[in-house]
Amino acid sequence: MIDRRLEYPATLRNRDVILDVLRGVLPSSGLVLEIASGSGEHVVHFARALPGLTFQPSDPEDAALQSIKAWTQDSALSNVRPPVMLDASSDLWPLAAADAVLCINMIHISPWPATKGLIRGCAKLLRKGAPLYLYGPYRRADVITAPSNEAFDASLKSRNPEWGLRDLEAVAELARAEGFSAPEITEMPANNLSVVFRRLR
Repeated sequence: MIDRRLEYPATLRNRDVILDVLRGVLPSSGLVLEIASGSGEHVVHFARALPGLTFQPSDPEDAALQSIKAWTQDSALSNVRPPVMLDASSDLWPLAAADAVLCINMIHISPWPATKGLIRGCAKLLRKGAPLYLYGPYRRADVITAPSNEAFDASLKSRNPEWGLRDLEAVAELARAEGFSAPEITEMPANNLSVVFRRLR
């Protein structure tokens, strides 16, 4: 039998520090949509630690969907739904509502229209007060970008010119225009940020 589980070393490094932040961000119960779930390792870790929540993983790539399915089946957790195909840049999402949205390490490894679609889709999905949680590296005005992040940005752009670190202010402006709060920012290891936007209307 083929093991379709993908494994990303970064997940082991960041999943617990992300979980620490999520404990103060996510509601105690409800449905959490994870966008760009990748391997599925994050969603299984969070679901195991937060049994009061139901998690809906998603991804646009078939290999990722197969990996998510394999990880969730192996975990035998009852609070993780089967993964769904979701392209953040599309206007057609497979859910009508959620109580929170997670998106980890997608914005810099996707074209800018995916970020626009992410914010637009979450504005339709989330009710007042609900959080949109983003994690990853960003550029910030008046903050010197770490040399490691500059090198990472150059590497991303060499792989795809449409990828790269985004200006947090530009993401925040997209969110503001769609009715979200100013970002709540938590500094994370390895020059990453946890960024939380809350629905204002």
